[in-house]
Amino acid sequence: MAPPTSGLSVDRESFVAFSEGLQALDRLAPAVSPARLMSEGLTALRQVVPFDAAWWGECSGGMDGLAPRSWLSGRINLSAEFSREWNAISHRDRFARSSMQQLDTVVIEVGYADPEPAVEAFARRHDLYHVMAITRLLPGSGLLHYICLYRQQCSPPYNAVQSLLFQQFTAHLMRRWGARVATLIASEGTATGADDHALLDAGGEFVYVGARMALLLKEHAPSWEGSRLPAPLAGAFAQGAGALKLGRRRLVSQACGELTLLSIQPQHRGPVLPPREMGVAVLYAEGRSYKEIALQTGLAPATVRTYLREAYLRLGVSDKVALGRALAGRRPARPR
Repeated sequence: MAPPTSGLSVDRESFVAFSEGLQALDRLAPAVSPARLMSEGLTALRQVVPFDAAWWGECSGGMDGLAPRSWLSGRINLSAEFSREWNAISHRDRFARSSMQQLDTVVIEVGYADPEPAVEAFARRHDLYHVMAITRLLPGSGLLHYICLYRQQCSPPYNAVQSLLFQQFTAHLMRRWGARVATLIASEGTATGADDHALLDAGGEFVYVGARMALLLKEHAPSWEGSRLPAPLAGAFAQGAGALKLGRRRLVSQACGELTLLSIQPQHRGPVLPPREMGVAVLYAEGRSYKEIALQTGLAPATVRTYLREAYLRLGVSDKVALGRALAGRRPARPR
């Protein structure tokens, strides 16, 4: 649910805390790491909207029924296994799907009870009694960006004023985070889009990953969980490799200030989507259902879903309308 915000008046103490939080963001050095920017930004937010734990990062999913997935994340007062555990139950998490389907809207939930036992057990295990979240598009990446705040059962619920302050503060924070990522990628003079890149900190943790990069890594290492570079690749780069070949793609590593920038080397080849995947995506964008596409193409419904999921990631879209627009300039014209 999203609490009503019309007619709200923010008290002086909350207003001052909000202003001081934004000033704290302004005081951060222009060259600060995106990970530190997000972490310190949420620390400042905590003075505005108190919380017991927080989780943020990039995700895909919630797209026309496809299962959500977190590709990288940061956290405050949560275990290192939190993201991996959530990915295992993400397809059952109706709250997460609700947030992904209501972009730019604060969504709140109270209580552990959930129709899905695995989701309820997850909430109880981490004491996620009061949850407030917002999900926004991450321009250029092909993924979504989320921020979730949690309070324990003994803490008071979030109210409408806190929801409004959370929405406004995270808008500033996420815009600055996205701008910092874009600046880092552009500073290296790369010719490809943001979805073909990733940034890692000195400890090997991802602080940004684009959809195509995530898809390439997942194809190369199916067990990859998203927070760190797959071990074989990390080992090769640590031994001084500047480039690695993954199938028919080439992954290049280069220093980017205190971070490492990974880039998929551009290729001059056919459409972004393989022919079979392109055909499924075109039919879906034209309004066909999963079952209709399966009957027309002879594919299993599960295969249709897989093709569509990969098409969404490769094209950097999150809904059917955006899929149609992305395909308009890529598919060959039909004969008249």
